[in-house]
Amino acid sequence: MLVWAALVIVIAVPVAAAAMSPLLAWRDPVYIAAGFAGVVAMALLLFQPLLAAGLLPGLSGPRGRRVHRWIGSALVLAVIVHVVGLWVTSPPDVIDALLFASPTPFSAWGVIAMWALFASALLAGLRRRVPPRHWRRAHTLLAAVIVVGSVVHAMLIEGTMETFSKAALCALVVAATLMAFARLRVWAARTR
Repeated sequence: MLVWAALVIVIAVPVAAAAMSPLLAWRDPVYIAAGFAGVVAMALLLFQPLLAAGLLPGLSGPRGRRVHRWIGSALVLAVIVHVVGLWVTSPPDVIDALLFASPTPFSAWGVIAMWALFASALLAGLRRRVPPRHWRRAHTLLAAVIVVGSVVHAMLIEGTMETFSKAALCALVVAATLMAFARLRVWAARTR
């Protein structure tokens, strides 16, 4: 219960801080929804490495993998809502970001993370058609790109997320990913 309570707090604090941001005043509801979809995506990202490595109590083995797929689908949906919402509020900014022509560096990191996420989801759909060793390596590489791109994207944006809770969430996402990589690497070495 302690692990789950800690996860709820780690996710609730940045979301609550973003909800109280003065930067939301006079913003269009679509823009606010798009921003919160990004915040939710970052929160969901924390679960993925923990689930992949079987580090969440009660969610290991097949059950954990199933929840990993569900959260992965929710993560893709959150990113789509984030991008579509931003498109509705400012199409030229989204086009510049997608073409890597935006003057803001956070845009490029977000786009890289987005395409890596979409590639990872596609790869997950093709899991049975790709040899397991190659699939695992490709999925792990894409996960690393997603985490790095997402964390840099979030840290460079001065927006609705409060600075300290955002930094803590990003640090935990990186730490969880490194723990998962280490655990999966040890597990892979043992199975050889």
